[in-house]
Amino acid sequence: MNLGILRLFSLILVFASFVSANTKEFDFTLIKKGQENQNTFLIIGGIQGDEPGGFMAASLIATHYEIKKGSVWIVPNLNFYSIIKRSRGPFGDMNRKFSNLSQNDPDFSAVQRIKDYITDNKVKLILNLHDGSGFYRKKDINNNYSQNKWGQSSIIDQEKLNASNYGNLEEISNKVCNHVNSNLIRKRDIYHVKNTKTRLGDKQMEKTLTYFAINKGKAAFGNEASKNLPLHERTYYHLLAIEKYMDIMGIEYKRSFNLKPLELKNVIDNDISISFYNNKIHLPLANIRDFVGYFPTSKEEIQNFKVSNPLMTVIKKENLYSIRYGNRRVARLLPDYFDIEKDTKSTNMIVDGKELKVDMGSVINVKNNFLVKFQKDIRVNIIGYVNKHKKNESELLVSKNEIMQKFSLDKKGKVYRVEFYKKDKFAGMVLVNFGSKNLFLAKNSY
Repeated sequence: MNLGILRLFSLILVFASFVSANTKEFDFTLIKKGQENQNTFLIIGGIQGDEPGGFMAASLIATHYEIKKGSVWIVPNLNFYSIIKRSRGPFGDMNRKFSNLSQNDPDFSAVQRIKDYITDNKVKLILNLHDGSGFYRKKDINNNYSQNKWGQSSIIDQEKLNASNYGNLEEISNKVCNHVNSNLIRKRDIYHVKNTKTRLGDKQMEKTLTYFAINKGKAAFGNEASKNLPLHERTYYHLLAIEKYMDIMGIEYKRSFNLKPLELKNVIDNDISISFYNNKIHLPLANIRDFVGYFPTSKEEIQNFKVSNPLMTVIKKENLYSIRYGNRRVARLLPDYFDIEKDTKSTNMIVDGKELKVDMGSVINVKNNFLVKFQKDIRVNIIGYVNKHKKNESELLVSKNEIMQKFSLDKKGKVYRVEFYKKDKFAGMVLVNFGSKNLFLAKNSY
């Protein structure tokens, strides 16, 4: 091997090591729900980051479903870095890395971890969620409806599996399709079973997650929603399929919403939030402005956040912090750096004439006006309120028309920040909502 090739090889190893170190913060999440047993259902989303229907459906199972009987494990963000990058795979397609994979591959650690969960003795059925192109049909109709498309299909690698649990792959897949097809939004969305017959020599499918599972004696399926559909409709079809698999496995569940496309869209778009510093700040993210200026930030603790959905994270880019939700950037925060004061837990406010004790991180609904009661050593700053006389804005009766709308937290001009400081430290935030509807107050529920 000549010197030039050796140098190139060394650079590749250094790059792989650098990437691996910098993507550790995007390790996937395993969420266990129900009562762990030997009949566990493993749901996987996000192996490819440009297929949001799959990872959104998995995340909603984690956050909005209660497993009342049985055991469900959920990985909603298997390739989290690719989700953030909105890429099929920044380091290549992860779903082609389950046969042979170099330890120097940036995806090696994630692939090994998910292999361990797949082969766990408790796991008996695996479902890998995808969004596929077009609409699969058993006979070609046109370029968008053909045998070569993947959308709206239940995927199996073979008809049967010699396994003690759920080896009747095609029969199960047909039951799933029948359930989905009895709840179609429109006729063209019909589901079909697609058998890839991987053992007959499909070299690409031999490298996939489901085929790895099949070779370990585990029942494994893919579910494909069409990329031609909007996100909430893809998610709807994935959830229909997931619920049928749970029914087949004897898993009982309860969801917190009606499984109807428009209601599901409302949940996806609005029932999201993030909190910082042990809930001293709690931000509902529905309709949040794209840019939020002078956001109280601790250099040491900004990454200590809690999210309502495992597809969410915070990323620093140059001098801004970006809140990400799946493929979307929800908001950018311009930091205003402070140390965090930990002792102040609550404040007293008069809201529409009624005195309330209000915890830091709360959202308070206001019809007419509010007043923050004086608290020793605490300075109150109502963001956007024009006050030329007092540095401390406690004991002032404030109505909406006295706050400049451009300082609202939300795009509709309804929600405003009330910030609290103790000496030079940030002590907490309360949001006042002048809207007619209560805000979603999603919690970290998974």
